[in-house]
Amino acid sequence: MADAIRLVIEGRVQGVGFRAFVSRQARRLSLRGWVRNRRDGSVEALLIGTSDALDAGEAACRRGPSLAVVRAVGRHPAADDGSPDFSERETVQVTR
Repeated sequence: MADAIRLVIEGRVQGVGFRAFVSRQARRLSLRGWVRNRRDGSVEALLIGTSDALDAGEAACRRGPSLAVVRAVGRHPAADDGSPDFSERETVQVTR
């Protein structure tokens, strides 16, 4: 099993191509997992891969695409969910 992290990215991160940006970065870094918008305005990503690739993926999310304004990135331990590649998922309601 590979290492996995869940990122929650806050700021102006919807409507600016953030999911497509994360998908490109994940593929470049050979990461598996997914990215999706959340109804609270944040973006959530599950990144699965080597620790170096996870760190690089997190750093890319902290920068974001040029139109984004990233205010915060929460990093949480996660489990490898068996994703065979990297995908963009449907928006999800956040439960607190």
